Amino acid sequence: MKAWLRSLYARVTLVTAAVAAVATLVAGLVGAQLIRAAAVDQARTSLAREAQALSASGSVTDLASLREVAVGEEGRIALVEPDGTVTGAGRRLVSQAAIKKILAGQPVSQTETVAATPVVVEARPLASGGGLVLVEPVSAVNQAAGALVTRLLWALVLGFACAVLGGALVARWVAKPLVRLAGAARRLADGERGVAVDGGGPTEVAQVSHALASLDASLAASEGRQREFLLSVSHEMRTPLTALRGYAEALADGMIPEEDVPRVGQTLGSEAGRLDHFVSDLLELARLEADDFRVDVQPVDAALILPAVLEAWRGVAGAAGVRLRVDVAGPLPVLTDARRLRQLLDGLVENALRVAPAGAPVVLAGRREGNAVVLEVRDGGPGLSEDDLAHAFERGALRARYAGERAVGTGLGLSIAHRLASRLGIQLTAGRAPEGGACFSLRLPTAG
Repeated sequence: MKAWLRSLYARVTLVTAAVAAVATLVAGLVGAQLIRAAAVDQARTSLAREAQALSASGSVTDLASLREVAVGEEGRIALVEPDGTVTGAGRRLVSQAAIKKILAGQPVSQTETVAATPVVVEARPLASGGGLVLVEPVSAVNQAAGALVTRLLWALVLGFACAVLGGALVARWVAKPLVRLAGAARRLADGERGVAVDGGGPTEVAQVSHALASLDASLAASEGRQREFLLSVSHEMRTPLTALRGYAEALADGMIPEEDVPRVGQTLGSEAGRLDHFVSDLLELARLEADDFRVDVQPVDAALILPAVLEAWRGVAGAAGVRLRVDVAGPLPVLTDARRLRQLLDGLVENALRVAPAGAPVVLAGRREGNAVVLEVRDGGPGLSEDDLAHAFERGALRARYAGERAVGTGLGLSIAHRLASRLGIQLTAGRAPEGGACFSLRLPTAG
């Protein structure tokens, strides 16, 4: 029972029933009052018409016949004599205020309380003096209107039942597709993909179903990329591990000549370094995606960081025959984490040096553009196509395309750079460089 009460179906039905009950109650109270007020107005109109007709006859002598003709069995009639004496069955319901108005030759048309009885009073002065008074107790009028009130209440009860039934149908119409969507979401959470999502129900529910379908497609695409990435990384890590295992077994079996041991040691160190590079990239990516990744923002002159990057990579560039230079225009004050910005630039420079052939340039540039500082790492390598630019920061995308054609890394470098730039609030974009290769631009807001 508690579970049912917590369901959307139950809540919509109960809310509809509550609203219908309040509306029925208000309509019943207001309707009953309106019917009674209309009945009183009708009684006053009837009494006024009869009183006017009788007073116009000019002579009133038979009170019994007048009572029957004028107001019926439940009515009351009275005569006010010229001397103020009141006679007739209704004399106890005639107030002194009404008598004074009649003796003054004024008609009376009002509802008042006389002898603790609310009455409708219609009185007309007679040509011979005095006047004719017709009174009707409000209780008698209400009793006559009781049948109408009863019919109104029955109509309201029927309307209440229809409202509750309609609310239950609407609740079912809304809740049923939501239940199906919840089932589809649970199947997605359990790892199932390609789940058929029913788009029935109102527009809002259909929008949720479309969102779930989009989520299903996105999850399938993301998991596909992750599988490809893991396969690629596993394959690349297996290569140095195979070399390490082979040389280790050869050393253990004494199959390596003594004069080749230094060369084998260098090979083992190189392969271990490749493996360490893979592990470092994976750890860095994990840190970037963690919620506790720390960023220390402070004023930094980016123009001082670029020469430091050049000095750090001068040896590697020289060994590869690549011309590394810095092109900076004035101070470039920004608010960022200097250590993380240096890490980002190092990653981009490493990527540029990998693809740039001997004799090609790699340029670190910095300049102001309005309220922003733009830092660029440009190379004279083979460059990127339009499709490459669209997928440059996806994990392993460029590696999968160009493995075996050009120098490639782990496939994580640009993905790490893009993630790090996002955490720093820096806009990182890829484009074409005037040197003929790729250009990676960092856009930062100025510090002042």
